[in-house]
Amino acid sequence: MAELSRFLGIVVYMYFRDHNPPHFHAEYGEYEASIAINDFSILDGDLPNRVFSYVIEWAVSHKAELMKDWDDMHESDSFTKIAPLV
Repeated sequence: MAELSRFLGIVVYMYFRDHNPPHFHAEYGEYEASIAINDFSILDGDLPNRVFSYVIEWAVSHKAELMKDWDDMHESDSFTKIAPLV
């Protein structure tokens, strides 16, 4: 597991060589969700609405970096941290 970013109490991470479709995980307290990179839909889990909106705002700004990390984590077991939501 690789922590990609952390902001407002939200931790965003990916697992190395995780299953398709390309996605990332967001955790906030006892809440956790898997979120698709292509359309930002929730694949599994749940987040409070306000937290989900922050995660989506962040993800839209960093979609290309999320896809690069997804590819890198499947091809070379490497990743690059992504700037937090400001």
